[in-house]
This record gives sequence, C-alpha cells and structure tokens, in this order.
Amino acid sequence: MSTLVIVESPTKARTISKFLPSSYVVKASMGHVRDLPPSAEEIPPEYKSQKWANLGINVESGFAPLYIIPKDKRKIVQELKTALKGATELILATDEDREGESISWHLLQLLNPKVPTKRMVFHEITKEAIQKALKNCREIDEQIVHAQETRRILDRLVGYTLSPLLWRKIAGGLSAGRVQSVAVRLLVMKERQRRAFKSAQYWDLKALLAHNKAEFDSKLVTVDGVKVATGADFDPNTGNLLAGKKVKVLNGIEARALTENLKGKTWTVKGLEEKPVTRKPSPPFTTSTLQQESNRKLRLSARETMRVAQSLYEQGYITYMRTDSVHLSAQAIDAARSCVLEKYGQEYLSPQPRQYTTKAKGAQEAHEAIRPAGSSFRTPRETGLAAKELQLYDLVWKRTVASQMADARQTQLSVDLQVENAGFRSSGKRIDFAGYLRAYVEGSDDPHAAIEDQEIILPQLVKGDRPDCKKLDAIDHETQPPARYTEASLVKMLESEGIGRPSTYASIIGTIIDRGYAQLQSNALVPSFTAFAVTALLEKNFPDLVDPSFTARMEQTLDDISTGTTQWLPYLEKFYLGEKGLENLVNQGFTDIDATLARTIDLDNLDVKVRIGKFGAFIETESGNASIPKDLTPADLAPETIEMLLRQKSSTPDTLGNHPETGEPIYPKLGPFGPYVQLGDKEEDSKKKPKQSSLPKGMKLEDVTLEIAIELLKLPRSLGVHPETGGKLQTNLGRFGPYILHDRGKEGKEYRSLKATDDVLTVTIERALAILAEPKSTRGGKKEPLRTIGNHPDDNEPVAIFSGPYGKYIKHGKINAGIPEGETVEGISLETALSLLVAKGGTVKKTTTKAKTTETKAKTTATKAKTTATKAKTTTAKKTTTAKKAS
Repeated sequence: MSTLVIVESPTKARTISKFLPSSYVVKASMGHVRDLPPSAEEIPPEYKSQKWANLGINVESGFAPLYIIPKDKRKIVQELKTALKGATELILATDEDREGESISWHLLQLLNPKVPTKRMVFHEITKEAIQKALKNCREIDEQIVHAQETRRILDRLVGYTLSPLLWRKIAGGLSAGRVQSVAVRLLVMKERQRRAFKSAQYWDLKALLAHNKAEFDSKLVTVDGVKVATGADFDPNTGNLLAGKKVKVLNGIEARALTENLKGKTWTVKGLEEKPVTRKPSPPFTTSTLQQESNRKLRLSARETMRVAQSLYEQGYITYMRTDSVHLSAQAIDAARSCVLEKYGQEYLSPQPRQYTTKAKGAQEAHEAIRPAGSSFRTPRETGLAAKELQLYDLVWKRTVASQMADARQTQLSVDLQVENAGFRSSGKRIDFAGYLRAYVEGSDDPHAAIEDQEIILPQLVKGDRPDCKKLDAIDHETQPPARYTEASLVKMLESEGIGRPSTYASIIGTIIDRGYAQLQSNALVPSFTAFAVTALLEKNFPDLVDPSFTARMEQTLDDISTGTTQWLPYLEKFYLGEKGLENLVNQGFTDIDATLARTIDLDNLDVKVRIGKFGAFIETESGNASIPKDLTPADLAPETIEMLLRQKSSTPDTLGNHPETGEPIYPKLGPFGPYVQLGDKEEDSKKKPKQSSLPKGMKLEDVTLEIAIELLKLPRSLGVHPETGGKLQTNLGRFGPYILHDRGKEGKEYRSLKATDDVLTVTIERALAILAEPKSTRGGKKEPLRTIGNHPDDNEPVAIFSGPYGKYIKHGKINAGIPEGETVEGISLETALSLLVAKGGTVKKTTTKAKTTETKAKTTATKAKTTATKAKTTTAKKTTTAKKAS
C-alpha cells in the first residue's frame, strides 16, 4: 500500500517525487479540478431553469456556488480516484497560497477519501524543505478557503452581471471585472491627461568647457541672479508652469542673444561642493517587483514572467513565486552571504545580516521573498538553464545576493561658474565604493557597464580657476505629456494602491489586452476607444466599482475574511442584494442608460462625435462617417487627423464600377484594419457576407482602379498544381502579407511568404515553385517542432511540441493541446503529453467499427461521469451553503 500525494503539475510531481520515499505515489491534478460553469452549455440540466443559473451562484440561497468538473478534467479526476483506491493515506500538496488551498479543498470534496488525509505546504522544492513539510502537515484552512471562494464569487458576480449590460449598451464581447475595470480606468485617466496636456517650450544653454586638457559639460542655471526654468518647473500633468514658481522662462530669441553675448567672455569657478551619498540595496523580489523588473530588463510581460517563474519553482530552482513578502529566512541569508564572500570578498559583505519589511498595502508575510531555492545558492552558470529561464533565474540570484551586500558609497560633485550675468553649473558623480552595485543595478543588464555609466568625472578645480569655453549652444526643450503606463508601472501602481493581488496582475493585464481595451505600443499600454466608452459608463453609473480606494477596501475585507474577523455571507449579501447593491444598479442601468450616449466618447476640443460601432470606433458627422484605424489612439485624435480621415473618405468614389461577370457594384472602403474592396451589398436577413479583399501593403485606396479591384477579388488565385506532389498552388493576401499556399491534401498545407519584389496578382507558377524550393531555414513555411517527444502508441505518428501565437502546445495529427502553466518544453514526458491529448479528445481511430464502439463507450462513460458530477455538485452546493451558514 502507498501514500498518494497530489500536486498541480507533472513538473512539480516529478521534482517532489525525488525527495519522497519510494512508497509515495505523486500525481498531478493539472490545476483546478472543479470550477463554476464557464458557459451555459456546461450548466447541469436540473439547474438550467433557475433564474441564477447563468451566474453559477445561487444568490437566492446563501450564495452557494454551483461547481462542475470541466470536460477536460473528468478523465484526470477519474484517474485520481483510481489512484486513491490503492492508497492508505492522502496528502494534498498544492501551492501554499489561497489558490492552492482552494484546489486542495476541491480535491477533498471530489475524492471524498476514506483514508487519513493531510495538507502539506512548502515554499521551495528541495529535499530539506519537503522532508520538513512531511513532518509538519496540517488540516485544510477553511478560513483561507472561504476567503478565496468569496473572491471567486465576487469576481463572478461583477463579471457576469456587468458584462451583459456592456454588450447591450456598447458592444458585444466586452467584459468587466473587479480589478480589471479599475486597471482599465487607470489607463484611460492617463490618456485623458495626455489629451489635456499642453506642451510648453523653454530654452537653456549648454557649454563644453576644458581645464588642464580635461573637458566637461556645464548648464545654464541663472540669468541676472534669477533661476532659469527647467522641466521640473512645469506641471507634469498639464504642461503649464507651476503656480508660484519664480523662474525665468527663456525663449529662443533670448537664448540665442545670450549665447552671442557670452562668446569670448571669461568663465570663473565661483564655488565647489562635494556631498557623500550612501545607497542601500533593494529588497529581494516579491511577485510584483519581479514582474516590474522583468518587464524593464528582460522585456517579458507579466504573464510570461509568471509562466517562467512557475517553471523555475516547480523544477526546484527558486522559492514560491506568488508572495507579497520581502522577508528572508535565516537559511537564505546565510546562503546569500556565502555567495557574497565567495564571489566578491569580505569587503563587499554587509556588516550585519539585512532583513527587510514589506511596505505594500495589504501585504502578507506568510511566505519568503522570491529567492534561489535551497540552503546554498547555485550560480546561474551551475543551473544548466537556458533562454528565459536562465535570464529570470539570473535576475533572482543577483537581486537576492545583492540584498546582503554592503552599501554603495558615492560622492556627488557640484561646480558653480559665472560668466558675465549668467550662472552655470557642472555636476558630477564619483563612485567611491561600488558595494552591492557590483552584483545588481536596477534596470540594467550589466552591473559593470552600469557602474561606469553612472560615474561623471569632473577635472580637479579650485575656486578662481578659469576654464576655457570650447562650445556654447542654445537648446530648446518641450515639456512632455505624462508617460503612459507600461506593464511594470501599472503593476507598481496597482500594488501601491492595494488594488487586487500581485498574483493576479499577470492574468488581468493579459485580459485587458486580449479584450481590446489596450494594445502594446513600444512596451506602453495604450487604451482603446472602447476602453474610453466602457470607463465612462462605469464612472457615471457604477462609480464605486472603478474607484481605486473602494477596490482597495474590498481587498482588505477579503483579507479580513481569511483571518475570520469579517463574515463573508453578510458582506456578499450587502454587495449584491443590498438596496444599492450590484443587482439593483445593473437592472436600473438596463432601463436608464441610453445606448447611443454610452457608445459616444466625449473628447475635448473635437467638433465631431466619436462612437463605438460593430466594427470599432468611427467618426460621425452630418456629411458622413469615417472609420478610425485600430492603431490610432484617443490621445492622438486631433482635429487635423479627423480632417484627414474625412477627406480620405470623401475623396474615395462610392463605387469603382460594376463587376463584368456578376454586374454587382465594387466598393472601395476604409475599415478599422485598413483599406479594402468589396463586391456587392450585404443582403438583409442573410448571414452571408459580401466578398472582400484587403489592399496589398503600400497600395492606397485612391490608386485602386476597377481592373485592380477585380483582380484582388479573384483572390485566392490558382496557379495550378505542383509538378512533383500534385498539390494545389494558390496565392493570396493574409494578415502578414501576400503568400503562396501549397495544399497537399491529407499531407497538410505549406505556406510561404512572397518576397517584397513579388506581386500577388501577377506572380507565376515558376516563381512560386522557386520560392517553395528554397531551404526552410530561410523563410517562414511549415513549422518545425521545438521538440519531438516520441511516437503515439496507437498510430506510431510523432507527438511534438510547437510554438504558436498563444504559447507552446503539443501536437499529434490534428489534435493540439496547450502546455499547462509551469511545464517546460524539455520537461514534458510522452506519458504527460498523451494524457493532455486524451483530455482534448485526441483518440486515434484505427477502424470504423472500433471507433464507433469506443465512441459509444466514451459517451456512456461521460454520461455516468456527468451524473456522478451532478450528484457531487448538488451535495457540495448543499455542504457549502451549510458550512457558510455555520460560519
């Protein structure tokens, strides 16, 4: 007999099994095994008629959640039940945070074990940590479960109650969220500031001076004893000069005149100052600071950072990556200090061990900071890691080690000079002792280069010295609008305001981008017109839900629920069913909110209306409408831009002519994704869309003739067949430009991009064959696998891992299965890959009879599983309601 240990992922299972006795069997739940119904399709039949069924929350009976086993988890649950039958003990070893506690609780409810059950937690996967955790198992913490469940219920109530209102009043496919909507509002508020910003111009002078053959820069600071304005004297939000500032704002004429007046005059050193400065190292990483620094240094998104960190944790390289704490254990401090001694020497070690205190709102000290795992830290080179995993581990290692290093000591240098009526200042910096900067400099990849860059050396000067002026320039400046949020700065803002939890920021930012509320432009999050419309509706009708302070108070209440100081049920009842509860407000919104006004975006200084339509934002005027391109942001929509869009639309003829074969009109059109041509009109009550074709890159709408339009509408264009394979050859225009398609039927399709010199409308079959004959390494073409895992036992066909636009996935034949969070390309075994493919419905049909028999059996099994799941759901819902009432 054995002990069954359940964790979330196969990688974690493999790592932890190395440190457990041979009688322990470790299985993976593949994340959550039970959740609220994701769609109406998965609501059990007996509940579909209930008014609250679409919510998945019985708001009429104690907010009892309706849990189901998702389709792709039914086989996994059955495997866990089978494994439990041969076990004498069950250990639930999911992650130590609220999410992990919730997964363990759901497993307990589903498996209903008859054997002793324990909850095991650890913050790193090392032999010492696992053996210590085995000796200190505990019960599932019901209060933490309640807090997580309340969060899940709140998120569901907000999302599933508000989203239908947005669909009705603005556009389909939109979503609202407890934290998501606040984050979107922050982006919109920043963009509003950018629209309101008025750029101001100011001038100053910059001199290149020399003394004893050493050159140095100096900047103008005063004229006639009055301070000259710099960027710091202007309001960063409006661009106006700050009230009460007694400074001289130089214009171009004055600056150039002053430059001429100072030429050939004597420069004199009037004063010198040296100021010692001490800099202390930053604390070790929390989830939030890791996401911020990874975005700044490695250009990784919050979502990608957490995926890589999860993988490092589950492989035993770093401690648990979801934490608010900057605390380090005594073992970690000893390990870090040993690294400092070994790599940098005694002088670089801080005199006393450093311990840090978390300052973020609502932070919990339950875990350690994110650090290398173990009682001794492997250097990045010793890990054998590669690519992003190596980069992130290197970041964690350096930050942790630097936290126990000595302070950096610097001297700030300042030299004041006078020439006629103008005062100049030269500033320098000398690094007297690098300290922790030897290992880690925030925002820099190379500490040694960063140290050199930080030093600004001035020559040895004394009062009365008269350096020579080599060059003197008048320089103009413009105040810049407030910087947009990056992922890093948005995460920092959310955490500082106590909005949401750092562990959720990655998914929230991902949702904001996926739903079209923002797009990434040069690492900045730029809100869309839809974001403006949704934010305006929520601000006017649901101000609390997008108020950062209200959301932060809600977060604190959820923390209080986890400690037992606040009861969860009264809180939910007031939030949702109260007189000013969400349900009443949304019902009132369906009646009171004018959809036309909700779709209209109010932008200052514009005489036209901007509205949200079925296909995106557009400009509405009395003379006609014009689509707004997707890449044009609200902050950049100026009167001259609107005039250009309307002129472009009006200069385009209504039709280019009629198609010679069908007689239908051909329209030139400008849409949110660019110019295109359309054949005919959409018939009323018909789902069929008229044929359309985008214009090739670089072609303007005004250059399109009837002949060109006819050729474009012929796409895809047949070139014939491949002489060797017999496969059909076509050319067409796609999202990434013109391409050739080589369709080999059952053997698959191969795509090749056309070259810049090729014309999709005239390219010949000979040219297409030449492009297809080029080596695969020199073009896009058919994807090569990142790794071939092995052959499928049913048909001996390869099972391989590929990289796609939405992440890495396993492929067998036509079945694709996403790689679970935390798994790595190298770590996936054939057994794991097969189970993921089966969960996706990937079975191989050897013969028709066998396939039908298998399908019938599968349907019977699924029906039985569904019945069992329904019974479990009903029982669980009753248990949940009873438990909640008791609490």
